[in-house]
Amino acid sequence: MKKHKTYLLNSRRRLQKGMTLIEIIVVIAIIAILTGSVGVAVIYQLEASKRSIAKNGISEIMNALKIYYAKKGNYPDTATGLQAVVSARALEKIPLDPWNNPYAYINEGGKPVVISYGKDGLPGGEGDDADISSKELE
Repeated sequence: MKKHKTYLLNSRRRLQKGMTLIEIIVVIAIIAILTGSVGVAVIYQLEASKRSIAKNGISEIMNALKIYYAKKGNYPDTATGLQAVVSARALEKIPLDPWNNPYAYINEGGKPVVISYGKDGLPGGEGDDADISSKELE
């Protein structure tokens, strides 16, 4: 009888060494859920960082416009735009925003305004497509 009991215990231990298919599926599902939630957070932070980079680009252009103003006594008109700042060597080249769109420049009655039109590159919009203006940064 003792030999039979030992055999049953050993066979149960052998069966319990591995994981069942259901346990493996549950572990994979948990990993997938965690990966998905982390992925969404990373994508959100990526877009938020692009908006921050756009604000830094606008600040850089505004500083170049101040240098231009110090040299010329006025800001370039809207038609001439940022190319005048490059020509006056106040800016090496006109940068693109983080979405590879050019920054817009408007001279509003002698005051410069620099705008990034956001992810969609079009005026207006909400969320990631919202405009970022030098007026907001003042």
